[in-house]
Amino acid sequence: MVRAMQNAVRSSFRHPSPQIRRELVELLYTSFPQVAAISLTSVIGGVSLAWMSGDVVYSIISFFVFITASARLVSLHLYKSRGPLASDAGVIRWERLYGVGAAAFGASLGMLSFRALQLGDAPGAWLAFGLAMSFCVGMVSRAAIRPWIVLLTAALLFGPIVTAAFMRPEASYSIGATMLFLFWLTLREASRHLSTAFIERLEAKHALAQQASQDFLTGLPNRSAFVAALQNGSGHVAIVAIDLDGFKLVNDRHGHHTGDELLRQVAARLGECMGNDGIACRFGGDEFMLLRSVQPGDVGRDVALSMARRAVMALSKPYQVGDIPIRIGASAGILVTAAMDHPEATTSDLLEQVDRALYAAKRAGGGRWKWSDEEAGEDNGNHRDVG
Repeated sequence: MVRAMQNAVRSSFRHPSPQIRRELVELLYTSFPQVAAISLTSVIGGVSLAWMSGDVVYSIISFFVFITASARLVSLHLYKSRGPLASDAGVIRWERLYGVGAAAFGASLGMLSFRALQLGDAPGAWLAFGLAMSFCVGMVSRAAIRPWIVLLTAALLFGPIVTAAFMRPEASYSIGATMLFLFWLTLREASRHLSTAFIERLEAKHALAQQASQDFLTGLPNRSAFVAALQNGSGHVAIVAIDLDGFKLVNDRHGHHTGDELLRQVAARLGECMGNDGIACRFGGDEFMLLRSVQPGDVGRDVALSMARRAVMALSKPYQVGDIPIRIGASAGILVTAAMDHPEATTSDLLEQVDRALYAAKRAGGGRWKWSDEEAGEDNGNHRDVG
């Protein structure tokens, strides 16, 4: 039991996806009603044993039951306000806190049964064992998604009970202790199975969500993700629509395999241009979109213009696809807007405006950028020679 428990603790924090770990920990901390019920029942049971028997040790153990139960309830309450804001490392600490709290509470209940068996208090043993099993069943139903918690808590819960049972001279107690150990092994395997199944389900859900919002070729967010980001945004945003100049010739001359690799390199350059300041998306074909929150007024317009310039210049540099040197260009349309200021401007309206600016840039010869509003005119450096 000890070796298996150690192995579980060593592997307890391994999971490749921080997002999935966060969801698992959130599920642990939604158990407040359940934890409150078993805590109240256990405190009442412990106090009743101490009062009926007058045993000081019962009183001490009941006090620890009360302390550990209170600490668990406080941590569950604190998680509501602090947990959602925690970093990935913070989520691991919250998981550890939940596990330690459950284990400490389980150990307290185990000691309650240990004392009852030590005294030969049959009614007390029934009561304490009933509390232990109620807690165990509730814990498994909630914490099986993190097997290390079940394994550690059940070991500390059943350990004192098994020890006290083997100390009794009656053979029935030894048989019961053996059966309890076998039950612990069953819990161990069941919790691992449930955890694996649940994590696989979450992974499948995230994979489907990613496929729905990610372009399969470039790995960039797709049109759907861009529209969602635009609709969920607030304040002023800069939208830059980009279309590649000369991409069709590459496809016709070198084939779609070369064209696909070229698009991946284009996506990588756009991602570098945006960094962590905004998002670059593939809208379809050889058309891309950039989105970033900006300040209102000239400051926002300067940022948008800088985005378009960087993108056009980056995409106009030479490419190497295998042993084929390639050079293409890019055109851009620019729009800075605050949808909240213009409720009548729907998403499709905004996309249509920036699209018109993009194709105005292409009609003007490509390798340049155009603003969506007429008053920006030719005064903002709307073209660049790409020699």
